[in-house]
Amino acid sequence: MSHEPENRPIHGDIHQGQRHDSAHKHVAGTARYIDDLPERADILHLCLGQSDRAHARIISMDLSAVQAAPGVVAVATAKDIPGKNDVSPFAGDDPLFAEDIVSFHGQSLFAVAAETRDQARRAARLAKIEYEERPAILTIDQAMDAKSYIETPQKMAQGDAEAALTSAPLRAQGRLRLGGQDHFYLEGQIAMAEMREDGDVHVWSSTQNPTEVQHLVAHVLDQPFNSVSVELRRMGGGFGGKETHPSLFAAAVALMARITGRAVKCRVDRDDDMIMTGKRHDFRIDYDVSFDDKGQLCGLKLSLAARCGYSVDLSPAINDRAMFHADNCYFLENVEIISFRCRTNTVSNTAFRGFGGPQGMIAIERIMDVVAHKTGRDPLDVRKINLYGKDRRNITPYGMTVADNIAPDIMAALEKTSNYQARRVEIEKFNAAHKYLKKGLALTPVKFGISFTLLHLNQAGALIHIYADGSVHLNHGGTEMGQGLFTKVAQVVANEFQIDIDRIKILPTNTDKVPNTSPTAASSGSDLNGMAALRAAETLKTRLIDFAAEKYDCAPENISFRNNQVFLENRCISFNQLVKEAYMGRISLSATGYYRTPKIHYDRKIHKGRPFYYFAYGAAVAEVIIDTLTGENKILRVDILHDAGKSLNPALDKGQIEGGFIQGAGWLTTEELVFDDKGSLRTHAPSTYKIPTSADRPAHFTIDLWDGENREMTIKRSKAVGEPPFMLANAVHSALTQAVASAAPSDNLPDLNAPATPEEILTRCTTG
Repeated sequence: MSHEPENRPIHGDIHQGQRHDSAHKHVAGTARYIDDLPERADILHLCLGQSDRAHARIISMDLSAVQAAPGVVAVATAKDIPGKNDVSPFAGDDPLFAEDIVSFHGQSLFAVAAETRDQARRAARLAKIEYEERPAILTIDQAMDAKSYIETPQKMAQGDAEAALTSAPLRAQGRLRLGGQDHFYLEGQIAMAEMREDGDVHVWSSTQNPTEVQHLVAHVLDQPFNSVSVELRRMGGGFGGKETHPSLFAAAVALMARITGRAVKCRVDRDDDMIMTGKRHDFRIDYDVSFDDKGQLCGLKLSLAARCGYSVDLSPAINDRAMFHADNCYFLENVEIISFRCRTNTVSNTAFRGFGGPQGMIAIERIMDVVAHKTGRDPLDVRKINLYGKDRRNITPYGMTVADNIAPDIMAALEKTSNYQARRVEIEKFNAAHKYLKKGLALTPVKFGISFTLLHLNQAGALIHIYADGSVHLNHGGTEMGQGLFTKVAQVVANEFQIDIDRIKILPTNTDKVPNTSPTAASSGSDLNGMAALRAAETLKTRLIDFAAEKYDCAPENISFRNNQVFLENRCISFNQLVKEAYMGRISLSATGYYRTPKIHYDRKIHKGRPFYYFAYGAAVAEVIIDTLTGENKILRVDILHDAGKSLNPALDKGQIEGGFIQGAGWLTTEELVFDDKGSLRTHAPSTYKIPTSADRPAHFTIDLWDGENREMTIKRSKAVGEPPFMLANAVHSALTQAVASAAPSDNLPDLNAPATPEEILTRCTTG
């Protein structure tokens, strides 16, 4: 039975809604992930032994029972590592196996390889470990009291915040606590490795960052990079959780493959996955803001304290981005932002969709709601009056000019199409008439910077082969995690050659095809890899044109590609024919392409520069309802207007917008991480950790794309759409805050923390 779609995209269509290249395979169950790959007959299965202490010294570790367990072939500890005992992205502080000190509950201590997965898991539990307990710092508050940081607190400032705070007519202070979030990808962490000739190792890893996995495996094995290859066709979700943390599992299977000479696989159990891998950083946000009676901000001091965990991981860049986005769409003339990066004895928190941006952005949205409450104004009016404008009101706290400000236009359009004003009146009537049910409505904007803030990551490569029959192989450094990157890049190549997209074979990401790749992160996958692939395609197209011009004696400018054909002045031949003739004419039909993002620069020492190539914008209106007797809440309606530039694929982009919004709503409402006083994660399975389901999707949900294009020279004038929609969900939290405020009237806006679970809402309805 064929699962091929009936209506295939043709002739290099771009800016059109086309299905994901693997969509039919996802539905039919034929899309192959790492766990679906054929296993060698001699494959071993690996399990990692974990610490059950948050902070302790290892006195002794007896693994004799582990080694003697049924089916066990090998056990490895730190002493068996030939190279460096480190799988950190850059700081050198994430050991593959803890040696003397354990620093969080669930830390990897050893690996056991057995004939079956069940045997390996059972054996790992037989370890006898003696510890000497040490004091553990588990929370942000404890870390702040102890001044336990992974780096010196960072400061970003503009104007004179202190003077503006003391001279303004109105002032407010407050605190907001934001919980973390588990990535909860459908496909958990998984890796498989096998040895090849001359000590080479091939690794399959579910990773957003194949090159980093390659490098860290090589460091652990004490081998050069060219002896390690990393391959991936697709992930079952990543969301940032597979940017740095897959290296632990990949290095473990590679090490065991080298020790045993056999293929080794590690598929992590869901509970172990949630315990061992990092989350979104939870934050404690403190603010001191002054403003006038119209709601315009005068001065702001903002403190952002984040739980980073036991090691550095990506926390410096994540917390930097929280600072970058603490302005969102608003001009902060006098502001001081202090960022505290707290070191705790918990798993190292890591990249997550938005990369710190959501935490910084929701801080200023809470402030807008507080100012509106204090002045008795519509929160939307307060947001409007504080938006970036022209001239001197368009400079961010980090010194970048906001030159492409379309937030006011998007907000105005959405206010009208969502019927915001009339609905606000109706909600006020509803709340007055209902004692126990209360509604809330909010319109919040998004301005999200696009580029890696670590400069050298803003580069990409691609490799394209055209075969003699006119079929095409496409390789690039991006990874596919369900977002449709491979489809978009294939569209770009098909458009350049003006051929049917089904002529292009999309190959797995592999470090032996395209080297030195950047992670697929920071919403930059299409921007970087699309441009790299375009440049490779342009090189090949130029070669074909030059060949045709000479062979057919016509001017290059009179040669064009359309509808699988090549037009040569008054003659037309097929693309396939020209390719075959070029091959016979000894023209190279393989080319690489390279791209690096222009214009960006940043001085981290003073936190000033242009860290982003451009901004992506959007706005959302959310309507919610709460039950004040139980805290139960529901999203009733959502209207979104989002800026994807000149979208490469509107269908995929709308899917990303919807998914990002729902994931953001989950972070702010249902997804609660609970650690006990021993540092053990108690919510490590879907039975205790609630992600949104289809039932949580609002019945009325409209998504429209802003009719515009990127002013910068991005790929086909499109804009990134992976992370920005996540923060559209801020409207949900703001609306819930309004609903709680109507249930518990007070001079102060209720301190509704996130996630706004039923317990949190019930508490605030009672105490304000």
